[in-house]
Amino acid sequence: MKNIIRRADAADAPAIAELFIAARAAMTYLPMLHTDDETRAFIAHVVATQEVWISVTKEDRVTGFAAIHDEDKKIFLDHLYIAPFAQGQGIGTALLAHVKTQRPQGFSLWTFAQNTGAQRFYETHGLSLARTTDGRDNEEKLADCLYVWRGQNEDRRTIA
Repeated sequence: MKNIIRRADAADAPAIAELFIAARAAMTYLPMLHTDDETRAFIAHVVATQEVWISVTKEDRVTGFAAIHDEDKKIFLDHLYIAPFAQGQGIGTALLAHVKTQRPQGFSLWTFAQNTGAQRFYETHGLSLARTTDGRDNEEKLADCLYVWRGQNEDRRTIA
């Protein structure tokens, strides 16, 4: 499946929300804290205000998204989700590579400790585990992991 990465706009929020709902439903360890309507509102009013990049098919079907935000001179990749039907096709790799071009100075992200597939993915793509927590500071109250990509120089050191 050949996809294009483009900047999301407000019209993409419903498709991003449905992808987010489906992807998180597949994470069976996550507690159900919000209704689907609450999640749609969160995507439309919070995530959509961030810098959001989407992967779309030639028919403009959203297959993945990445949301970045800058906060107090720190950069976070808040969301990187791939539609369950599109996983394993390189879309996550393409979106992460795109985020790296948008933030060549580096960024951080959180993933749940139970999401070992995400941890392998991030480590394979040059991110380093910075710390783990017991989850007391996240909404889900699940142990999580902070990963950091230190920027383009980090990739050169990893490759060399």
